[in-house]
Amino acid sequence: MELIAVPAFADNLIWMLHDGRQALVVDPGAASPVAKALHERNLRLAAILVTHHHADHVGGLADLMPLLDGPVYGPAREPMPVDVQRVAEGARFQLPGLDIAVLDVPGHTAGHIAYVVDAQGAAGAGWLFCGDTLFSGGCGRLFEGTPAQMVDSLGKLARLPGSTRVCCAHEYTLSNLRFARTVEPRNRPLADYEARCKALRAEGAWTLPSTIATELAVNPFLRADEPEVVASARAHGAASTGRTDVFAALREWKNTF
Repeated sequence: MELIAVPAFADNLIWMLHDGRQALVVDPGAASPVAKALHERNLRLAAILVTHHHADHVGGLADLMPLLDGPVYGPAREPMPVDVQRVAEGARFQLPGLDIAVLDVPGHTAGHIAYVVDAQGAAGAGWLFCGDTLFSGGCGRLFEGTPAQMVDSLGKLARLPGSTRVCCAHEYTLSNLRFARTVEPRNRPLADYEARCKALRAEGAWTLPSTIATELAVNPFLRADEPEVVASARAHGAASTGRTDVFAALREWKNTF
């Protein structure tokens, strides 16, 4: 399987996973870059996965329907602009060459879901398509959910195998890492990761996918128990040292950073 990041808008990444013949596409906010990528590689569009209802994730669905030769899966509890097979946590299904499991990850939106995708018969790392829940070095804003929901959602993702490749829907990494370094300035792995990501972007390459292991080492929103992260959150209004209060203070701080 080959993973391709198809850029759209200012910073969206539409993920495409293909075997040289057919492709799975995740969160197609725009149709034209997906159609172009399919045509250039002579791929059949076999399925679409949708994580949440925001326009920059579903805006291309209607225009892609004539190209689609398979299902669209989407969140059970969110409005969708086209008919989808609605799925929620516990759902498992197969697409050609792939095993897919669904997780409920509310917070960014009320019904946000994520997909854990593994290649059938292959040992090694799978892929996490997490929409706008987890970013490299950051997490999504809370437009519809609560801090407690997002803490629980991020905890689910943090418990995935460390080798899982994190396929976020936006290239926000450098701005997230600037904030992370302010929160946890003595984190050496974070400083090293920021340097690597700066080099990648300078070359015109994406910083994504990340991995769960990397995010556990650098992402303050997954490190709300670390003393330096707790101290920074308390200095920015955290009501207690509890994980939810620390997260809430970090998220509010990041909103205006």
